[in-house]
Amino acid sequence: MTSTVRKSIAALLLLLPCPILADVSLPAIFSDNMVLQRQIPISVWGNASANEEITIELDTQRVTITADASGAWQIHLSQMDAGGPYQLTVRGKNVITFNNVMVGEVWACSGQSNMAWTVRRSQNAEEEIEAADYPNIRLFTVKRNAAQRPAQDVEGTWSVCDTGSVGNFSAVAYYFGRRLHKTLNVPIGLINTSWGGTPAEAWTSLSALQTIPAYAPLGKRWAEHIAAYPEAQESFQARLAVWRANTDSLRALGQRRPRAPRGPNHPHRPSVLYNGMIAPLVPYPIRGAIWYQGESNAGRAYQYRALFPAMIQNWRSSWGQGAFPFFFVQLANFRQVKENPEESAWAELREAQLMALSLPNTGMAVTIDIGEADDIHPKNKQDVGLRLALGAEATVYGLDQPHSGPIYRSMAVEEDKIRLSFDHTYSGLKAKGDALKGFAIAGQDRKFVWAEAKIDGNDVLVWSKDVQQPVAVRYAWADNPICNLYNGADLPASPFRTDDWPGITADRQ
Repeated sequence: MTSTVRKSIAALLLLLPCPILADVSLPAIFSDNMVLQRQIPISVWGNASANEEITIELDTQRVTITADASGAWQIHLSQMDAGGPYQLTVRGKNVITFNNVMVGEVWACSGQSNMAWTVRRSQNAEEEIEAADYPNIRLFTVKRNAAQRPAQDVEGTWSVCDTGSVGNFSAVAYYFGRRLHKTLNVPIGLINTSWGGTPAEAWTSLSALQTIPAYAPLGKRWAEHIAAYPEAQESFQARLAVWRANTDSLRALGQRRPRAPRGPNHPHRPSVLYNGMIAPLVPYPIRGAIWYQGESNAGRAYQYRALFPAMIQNWRSSWGQGAFPFFFVQLANFRQVKENPEESAWAELREAQLMALSLPNTGMAVTIDIGEADDIHPKNKQDVGLRLALGAEATVYGLDQPHSGPIYRSMAVEEDKIRLSFDHTYSGLKAKGDALKGFAIAGQDRKFVWAEAKIDGNDVLVWSKDVQQPVAVRYAWADNPICNLYNGADLPASPFRTDDWPGITADRQ
């Protein structure tokens, strides 16, 4: 074969398709210091060269698998009990070793700003940070990412919980995890995937949203936003240029900086946070999820009745672990106290959250007593984390303990009074203070007035001299109610109403 022929053959070979060679890689959720979920088969996945043989080693386990034609691979290691530290080794053409790996309890922690709110910005921050020496609590914060399609990965890394890492971590998640760690004495992994100011629809997949009739108007509005975005963005840039050139004079006239239009990656757009911050975590095994959100949906509380359960079921379906535990925080008290009973969008959102307890394996932390009138971000995150953890300890880990405040069960009219019955009374009901407060009563005219109330065994009797034929009672039905019904475990009762009369958000979509 002549030199010329050999060169020609070599040139032709360069033109032929060949497999793409790539190093073995794993998503960012796999890193040093990670926690793997105990007592559940452990999913490990990643990418490599097409048809490459991959070997995974963890403790005594060694499993080999072949990547598919696209280079994707996934294996399931056998479940393990709590323990560690271990090394997780992944071998292909290259070798990746993850050190200081623990096996324990993993929880996804999500929501808007009250979940994102850090230890550093919460009460007793200095003392809490100084005391945060928990080498078997591990923290992972997902970098904020709005995506139009499900992403393959997130940005973040696992860190050991200590004075250097805890300050910028979610306070609610940390206090929840710290309590579980002390109670269970096992490693705890906390995945903080949250974004302030965001609505629940952004955290829900598009396919799940499209099953909700109440979503249709919202979807239509967003489609109109996206269609108009190019022109709106061009107009915004022009107005922004004028603002930058005349900032001082325009401010003197009371004008504000132009606001950018909502575009394709706006964090309020339906599904974008599910795509960017939830989908990439699947199928990393978790025990369950905690959720603190609702403020951004309070104006559409009736819609939330369908949206919130759909989101929970969406996540459960995505992970494929069945109805995993899902605990959430009911909105705290906020804004000024009002003199007379009145309608409240925030009360209606709390009611929608309460309704979500109809889903199996859910729990709710009531925070109607620890909010702040002038701050939508109450600083007491310790009690929020504790109340979430009480629910998990009792219903997930089998501890025989109170875990919920009183929850309204039923009512009965007794002449000029209404008798209210409750679940979760634990050692009896009590009023913090001299008399029960926060109850309003109405007759057929649907006009509520403040009522007198007293505890009668495990029930509450409610009445008013101004309502001789009562038909309905409301408790703590306000943005910031004065209310004081607790159970024997010192847990507050959830706000509720006995009527189903249309609220002020009934027609808001």
